[in-house]
Amino acid sequence: MNRKLLLWLSAAAVLAVLVAYQTLGSLSVKRAEVAARADVPTVQPGTDVLAGVAVLPERAHRYDYRRAAFGDAWDDNNDAPLGHNECDTRDDILNRDLVDKTYVSIKRCPNAVATGTLHDPYTNTTVAFQRGAKVGEAVQIDHIVPLAYAWDMGAYNWPPPERLRFANDPANLLAVEGQANQDKGDSPPGLWMPPNTAFACQYAMQFVTVLRGYQLALDQPSAAVLRQAAGTCPAG
Repeated sequence: MNRKLLLWLSAAAVLAVLVAYQTLGSLSVKRAEVAARADVPTVQPGTDVLAGVAVLPERAHRYDYRRAAFGDAWDDNNDAPLGHNECDTRDDILNRDLVDKTYVSIKRCPNAVATGTLHDPYTNTTVAFQRGAKVGEAVQIDHIVPLAYAWDMGAYNWPPPERLRFANDPANLLAVEGQANQDKGDSPPGLWMPPNTAFACQYAMQFVTVLRGYQLALDQPSAAVLRQAAGTCPAG
């Protein structure tokens, strides 16, 4: 792993965020905070990294997913960390994940990133960001656990405020190179992992953290891939 990526991970670790436990099957949400790690986690030998995560034989495709079910994209009016801070979620994540930044005031954020540099964890490439007409192409914000996958694996049964929170939870979001995000789509780990294999440990453990925090199920092929990726983490 190169020095730039390690610096990115260290910066993200300082801004570690929280995800919530949800008791499914009830409109009453019971939350317990779980620290989300962005640095290189350690795993104790013999640890089942999927403990507490329900594993299903396969993804339960429902085919009724709608992005609108998770609220307006990047809506700041949410109960996730960084919500209600007068900046939309996309600009919050750009500010968290980019370096060498300049700023500009826009309608959705008084202190939005105007230019910056992304050290992309998915591809291990450096991407220049400049706000403009095609601002969403080069640098995109990825849901680590994709919204459509979350919908299939349990989120369809959540109340709307919980789906809005999930869609804007910084623990489930990363600024990444645009084409890598497009290549991933709504694929779970059984079908897609970051091309940068040095990031496999962090990606796997963050994916599991979000699943566990929101009590989402996982498909068996992805479970095997995540366990293998967790095996690349340093021993604790």
